[in-house]
Parts: sequence; structure tokens; C-alpha cells
Amino acid sequence: MLRISPIRLFGVFLLVLISFSPVLAEISRKLDPLNGIQILVYTKNGKGFVHDNIPSAVASIQAMGQANQFKVVVSDDPAVFTESNLKKYHFLVFTSTNNDVFDTDDQRLAFRRYIEAGGGFLGVHSVTGTERNWKWFKMMIGETFSWHAKFQKFAVKNMDPKHPSMEGVPMRWEREDECYFGKELYPGIKVLMAHELSSLQPDQKETIDKNAGSYANYYPAVWYQDFEGGHVWITTLGHSKESYAEPVYQNHLLQGLRYMASKYKGLNYANAKSITKDDPLK
Repeated sequence: MLRISPIRLFGVFLLVLISFSPVLAEISRKLDPLNGIQILVYTKNGKGFVHDNIPSAVASIQAMGQANQFKVVVSDDPAVFTESNLKKYHFLVFTSTNNDVFDTDDQRLAFRRYIEAGGGFLGVHSVTGTERNWKWFKMMIGETFSWHAKFQKFAVKNMDPKHPSMEGVPMRWEREDECYFGKELYPGIKVLMAHELSSLQPDQKETIDKNAGSYANYYPAVWYQDFEGGHVWITTLGHSKESYAEPVYQNHLLQGLRYMASKYKGLNYANAKSITKDDPLK
């Protein structure tokens, strides 16, 4: 009778495990697209108001990275926006950025070409007030900031509960936050959640009605779009630093991250056609 020593048997087991490790890794990625990816979290603000929520948002995303096995690189240095550096990342996260966040048009062009190559962009809260003078960026975001109602408790309606990024998100979510409004809305966005305007306090009703424009009771709060080859997911929620410790908000943000990871199919710079930051849409 052939006998195999425990040591040899363990060695065979290790060889089998090593040979199948790429397959196991691929299975793991399919089960959770966040597993094994690398993202850039960018936090720079231009001149003007800077949110105190940024450190809390960064810490929350870093904790999600540890729990879900993806790498988080954090920077507020616009020098990171070069083609060679951006190739490292599955998608970019701008958390409560505001006003001009690039130093040069070369950096803006590198960002645009990354999106055209198939890169992803996830924006949080005041991201809609970012790069307000750059037409292409505002279309990529889906709007540019115009005004917000005062911080208060109000309701947000889940408009598309079957969308992957809405997993675990309440159908009607009452929370303390800022109700954001925008202008120059781009028609390509697909709304996931909407501010329920009738749930806002009535003392600012005239200004709310003015900023709501042709919208009635529901105004876009969370949306996504495929844009110029890339993928975009935006939430205007998340004003207070306490939001990033709330389980429901944490899940909202995590599902957005997971959705963006699922959209990544690799970068193909043959599709990046722009020569300047202001080239017409393809």
C-alpha cells in the first residue's frame, strides 16, 4: 500500500492551490468587483468654502477598502493627473471637491483622456461645484452647483430600487443633509434618487421653487451616466462629517463604489481622442 507523508501531501496541496490561485482570484473579483482594485481619492479644493467632512469621508472610504480588500490612494496634489499615473486606477473618487481643483490644462486634458479611455468617476456632495468654468467637466458631472437649502431633515426618494448601486438603500430615506440644486443640467444623466421638495421646511420655499425650475416635487439627488467612453456616479448627499459614520450612508457610498468597480473593463487609450480639454464631444 502506497503511503504519502503528511509533508508531501501538504506540498501537493500547496501546488494545487497556487495553480488555481488566478482562477480563485477571478472568482473572488466576480463575487465582489471591489476586491483587488485600486482607486484614487482626490480631495483638493480651490479658493472658497472647504467642507470639514473631507477627512471623515476619506477615513470611511479607507475603512471600506480594508473591509472589502481594495486599495485606496489619497491625494490633494493635482500633479497626480498624468496619463501614466492615472493608468494605475480603476476609477477616481472626488469627495467634496469645490471650485478649481487642477493647476494646469494639461492636467485637465489627462483627466478627460482617462475618462475617454474607459475610466470611472465617482463624485460626492459638493463635487457638483467643481471646475465651474470647464464646460466638458460640468457635462461629465451632469450639472453645476447653483444653490442648496439650509441643512435640515428632509426625505430622499429611491427612484430606481433595482439598480445595483441602490442595494440596501431605503425607498424613502429621511436624513439630515443639504438639498442641492444645479444648473446647466446635462440630459444624459439617469436619476437614481431625488430630493422630495415638499419635505423641506417651508421658510425657503420661494428660493426652492426658483432653483427647482421646471422640476415639480422631485429633484435629482443621485445619478449615473455613461459619458464619452467613461462611467460616472454622483451623490449630492453627505454634507455633515457625521454622515460618514452612519451605516445607511456608508452603505449608500459603498454601493456606489461597488457599482463603479463593476463598470471597469480596462483602459483603452486608443479611444482617447481629445487633443485639448475643450474639444467638442465625440
